[in-house]
Amino acid sequence: MVPKFLRGFEYTPAIAVGNKILIVVQLSGGNDGLNTIIPCRNDIYYSSRQHIAIKKEDTLSLTDELAINSSLKTLKQLYDDGHITIVNGVGYSHPDRSHFRSMDIWQSGSSSGEIVTSGWIGRYLDNACDTCNTHSTLALEADDTLSLAMKGDEKKAIAVKDIERFHKAAANTYFRKMTNHEDEHNAQLASYLYKTLRETTSAADYIYSQSKIYKSTQAYPDTELGKRMKTIGSLIISGTDTRVYYVSHGSFDTHVNQKNRQKKLFEQLDESLASLINDLKANDRFNDVLIMTFSEFGRRVAHNASNGTDHGTASSMFLISGRLKKPGLYNDIPDLTDLDDGDLKHSVDFKQVYSTILDNWLSSDSKNILGKRHHNMEFI
Repeated sequence: MVPKFLRGFEYTPAIAVGNKILIVVQLSGGNDGLNTIIPCRNDIYYSSRQHIAIKKEDTLSLTDELAINSSLKTLKQLYDDGHITIVNGVGYSHPDRSHFRSMDIWQSGSSSGEIVTSGWIGRYLDNACDTCNTHSTLALEADDTLSLAMKGDEKKAIAVKDIERFHKAAANTYFRKMTNHEDEHNAQLASYLYKTLRETTSAADYIYSQSKIYKSTQAYPDTELGKRMKTIGSLIISGTDTRVYYVSHGSFDTHVNQKNRQKKLFEQLDESLASLINDLKANDRFNDVLIMTFSEFGRRVAHNASNGTDHGTASSMFLISGRLKKPGLYNDIPDLTDLDDGDLKHSVDFKQVYSTILDNWLSSDSKNILGKRHHNMEFI
């Protein structure tokens, strides 16, 4: 008697230990890469940023030439332990400095000259989720709304910020009665809506039941990001069938008073990642998880008149896992003597990072998802 639309959720096997999971952390607003990975012996950096440059003695050293922001203590420890790859100068050709357009480019996995209305993770669902219908718990965003990155041409992820509230909403008596309608609607739209409702209520039941399996004893920070990381950690350790998690943090749009704003956001990020990683390690899951951070663009090399920086181009990405092939600094930061009208020139196309993750971590075909073959990197 179970409706056929529910079977994909109720009989999907959980993710076993050893299977790989991706967590995407979006640093919204355009994080300044130069005050993240700091060229602490570069005179151009200090002369261009007289009011916001970070002194060498106030950083955490990585090499003789480069250091990491002192608010990222956990990431520094991961660097020392060989559990982080730092990719510098990541961007794309003909960069767009609009938050909205550049975020669309990053989330769709397209070039700056294309308009693509589906996301790169959503298209991963299209390719990987043969048994799923419109929605899938194979990918989950820890938020109330679904980002473009999570929307495929045929399949979509689930957006859940508060699991209990999501389950209560889906358990509404009126909604439950509607799911009992026979699947015999002639009208295509009505049929689609009933189908989506059935799948959503089933997904809510599944995620809610999974969230009850494991209750973490790890202390997570009492911040928005901390709460979302705790949700993600509990679902991973519970063996939920989700392969991709997505969470946003910010805004890093630091036109004014950049040092204090970035410091606060980095502390929240660092504390949340520390709790999540400790939870994963304690439950022998750290080797199964890859955490990727990105921002839609970096900032200008020179500071502005408000002790901040304006929209720029290339920035740094962090890749964190218990099993990396090339931990440490993957490459150098862009050359500060070779700028493009005051902006950094990118040396790594972000689609190379996506392609590597799709092929080597999620065991998918990046060409089908990104539209062309990109040169894969060596971090996993």
